[in-house]
Amino acid sequence: MSTFAKPENALKRAEELIHVGQKQAALQALHDLITSRRYKSWQKPLEKIMMKYVELCVDLRQGRFAKDGLIQYRIVCQQVNVSSLEEVIKHFMQLSNEKAEEARNRAQALEDALDVVDLEADKRPEDLMLSYVRSEKGKERSDREFVTPWFKFLWETYRTVLEILRNNSKLEALYAMTAHKAFQFCKQYKRATEFRRLCEIIRNHLANLNKYRDQRDRPDLTAPETCQLYLDTRVEQLKIATELSLWQEAFRSVEDIHGLMSMVKRTPKPSVLVVYYAKLTEIFWISESHLYHAYAWLKLFNLQKSFNKKLTQKDLQLLASSVLLAALSVKPYDHKYGASHLELENEKDRSLRMANLFNFNFDSKRENREMVSRASLLSELAAKGVISCASQEVKDLYNLMEHEFLPLDLASKVQPLLSKISTIGGKLSAASSVPEIQLSQYQSSLEKLTTLRVLQQASHIFQSMKIDMLSRMIPFFDINAVEKMSVDAVKHNFVAMKVNHLSGAVHFGKMDIESDAFGSHLCVFTDSLNKARSLIHPPVHKPSKLGENFSLAGVVEKEHKRLLARKSIIEKRKEDLERQILEKEKVEESKRLSIQKKSADEERERLLKDQRLRQQQRISREIKEKDRLEAEKIINDFKKIIKNGDKIHVEGDMTKQFAMEVVRSQRVKELEEMEKKLQKLAKKMDHLERAKRQEEAPLIEEAFQKRLEEEKILHEQEQLREIELSKQHHTGDLQEKTRLSRLLEHKNAFQERIVQRREAEFSSLRKEREERISQLISSRKRERETVRKLMYYLNMEEQRIQRVREEEEAREREEEERKKREEAEMKLKLDAIAAIQREKERKVEEKKEKERREALLRAADPPDVRPAATIAPPAAPGSNKFVPRHRRGGEGSSQRTAVAPEAADRWDARQEATHAREVRPLRQDALPLPEADRWSRRPLRQDAPPARQEAPPARQPDGAPPAGSTTDRWRPGGGSRPSANSSSASSSSTGWRKN
Repeated sequence: MSTFAKPENALKRAEELIHVGQKQAALQALHDLITSRRYKSWQKPLEKIMMKYVELCVDLRQGRFAKDGLIQYRIVCQQVNVSSLEEVIKHFMQLSNEKAEEARNRAQALEDALDVVDLEADKRPEDLMLSYVRSEKGKERSDREFVTPWFKFLWETYRTVLEILRNNSKLEALYAMTAHKAFQFCKQYKRATEFRRLCEIIRNHLANLNKYRDQRDRPDLTAPETCQLYLDTRVEQLKIATELSLWQEAFRSVEDIHGLMSMVKRTPKPSVLVVYYAKLTEIFWISESHLYHAYAWLKLFNLQKSFNKKLTQKDLQLLASSVLLAALSVKPYDHKYGASHLELENEKDRSLRMANLFNFNFDSKRENREMVSRASLLSELAAKGVISCASQEVKDLYNLMEHEFLPLDLASKVQPLLSKISTIGGKLSAASSVPEIQLSQYQSSLEKLTTLRVLQQASHIFQSMKIDMLSRMIPFFDINAVEKMSVDAVKHNFVAMKVNHLSGAVHFGKMDIESDAFGSHLCVFTDSLNKARSLIHPPVHKPSKLGENFSLAGVVEKEHKRLLARKSIIEKRKEDLERQILEKEKVEESKRLSIQKKSADEERERLLKDQRLRQQQRISREIKEKDRLEAEKIINDFKKIIKNGDKIHVEGDMTKQFAMEVVRSQRVKELEEMEKKLQKLAKKMDHLERAKRQEEAPLIEEAFQKRLEEEKILHEQEQLREIELSKQHHTGDLQEKTRLSRLLEHKNAFQERIVQRREAEFSSLRKEREERISQLISSRKRERETVRKLMYYLNMEEQRIQRVREEEEAREREEEERKKREEAEMKLKLDAIAAIQREKERKVEEKKEKERREALLRAADPPDVRPAATIAPPAAPGSNKFVPRHRRGGEGSSQRTAVAPEAADRWDARQEATHAREVRPLRQDALPLPEADRWSRRPLRQDAPPARQEAPPARQPDGAPPAGSTTDRWRPGGGSRPSANSSSASSSSTGWRKN
């Protein structure tokens, strides 16, 4: 690696090597200089060196050397002189273009010379074999070998320049110019592969620009100039893609433009939008997306109508006809019918993606066919007046297709209209961005639409028809094409028909036995019949052979329920265990994330502190260096200004403040010296001026007297000359008066005539004006009277309506107040009734509680300790009463019935609890009566019989009847008939009275 003291030496050395034919050595010498670390700051000779360097790179086709040198030169010029880098790059591209053009001009067979699929690929094996096998080695092969390398180098040049200029705000204009030149290169030489790579390169550059936002000199996409440059580049890319018929790349370019517009959130210029939607129409037509093609035409029509002021009526009519025909070309049925779930999801994503290109905001959860459809498009065209702007033939075609019902004559009426429409078209005169419009492209789609309409209308009035008749009704296609279209229509549920080639007929119908709708109806009908049969004739269940007490079905059901319960318990335990595991994992994950976040925060904070510290140190160093440089500059400038500047010497560290103090002190000294000099000079000038005035005073007086006499003589001469001139002017004026006096009479007569005529005209005009004013006053009076009456009527009507409204509101308020009062009174009454009821219930509860305690006390006392009133005397042994066998004395009977009273009390307590709510409560102040008095009163009414019969009471040891027996009271004659149920009845009646 050779080193040079100055850059100029390297340039001289390179020129010397070039003169002796060693261009490669010259290129290497300049490359070593450019990549050297000694020249990191820009200098003027470096630009000349770079010019020579790129010339050598182009001559030798060294793309790698050119890229390295330009990258190094960009680093040098980035912050100092960007225009120098721009000039070098322009010179580099110009040389590459000139060499490529020179090679192309020298080639005689351009198509054969450029028959290479990929410029970046090496020679194919078959090409090498052919080069050795073929016998001709003439000019054709030499052209191929000479032209192709230069085009490869030109393509590499564009790639290199784009890579160097990418994402640089200071070179974005040059970047856009280079991209445009690369697009033109691909267009001129039909380079499809290179165009795709170029689009991908530009797309990656924009992606990196959005990805790395902290780059230095990064372009600001929100700036209008930058945004416009990027948009113009994408629009040019879209134009070249459509011209090269690269429709997939064109669609990606459209998405790039839309993404760029969404990114910057700025509405582009109308000219850009016109190109955008014009190219969308071509892309959607090629991809057979006729619905979106029609929407693109509608957007284009709205743009032209709104922003193109030079649009003529003929151009507007042609645009409207294109929009309407594009909408009619859409198939009249939905392709989503019968599609699978995956196809529907894909179609929904595709619809959302397409709709975003038109700036439509659709809800992805709803059906897109409700929003983007043929019917909605046609209704929008009718609402916006697009149909009225179309030509008459197109409007007639629209009415026939959409509103007329002519199954037999539809095709015959549509055919002449289509032939007329196919001749309409041409280039728009006032819209250069819109491509040439030819309505003949819609003819095939409209013929298919006519065929579908004929089939649809025929299915409404015919059940079947001959195939020959259908062929005559549809003259556009043969029967095979019609059958193919009908299959697609039947598949998407647009028409129901079958073609029977055996009978030569076509059958129409919507409720065929094979149709899905009728099949579903049959299923529903079958289920209904099965339910009706099961209700009319329920199934008979045969008794089990194991007997009535044992049911196998019940056992199976019970076991099945037990297993289901066990399964649910197991599943619940599994879910609980999984939930616990998940919660534990979540807790651990949250702890781990918190620790990780904390450590990341600490690391980030440490890095930020280090960065701030380094930044502060760098700033302090820069401030000190700047201060030192400014101080040196101040001292040097001051040395140049003053005379004795070389005598100023500063020792130690130089600061700006110290330098300013030195300069200030030197200036003060200079000012003081200057002031002293001025004082001395002023004193000297004062003495000199005083001497001069003393000497010149008598001379001035003498000159003044002499000038006074001269001016007096001059004044007298001027007076005499003025008098003579005045006399001459007076005589001339008198002569003029006598000459013009002869015309005075004629002038007076002419004046009188003019005045009289003007007075007559003025009087007539004044009279007309007064009449007109009077009419106007009368008409305005009548209008004011009419308006006054109308206002009066309106005011009275408004007052009446106001009064009626106020009366109605007053009635409503009174009604609401009355309702509120009634509700309040009713609420008070209900509250009082409820309070009384609660008081009664509380008393009844207290009564029940008291009686229950008494019953418990009676049950706890022994039989011999009870009061005498509760035990009746035994019956006399000699009475004629019948005594049952189980009551005829004996200790066994006494022992068996000894516990009867306690059982009776227990049954009484249960019966009290059972009928507590069915018997009217007694008064709070009623006291318990003795046993004899209790039976003397009538029993209370019982609403229901007792739940069960109580046990018979125990007999006395002497054979007497039980205490409190009331068998005589229930018998009318007063006699007694012993009965086993008598004591039970009395016990039951006692229980009822307690309740």
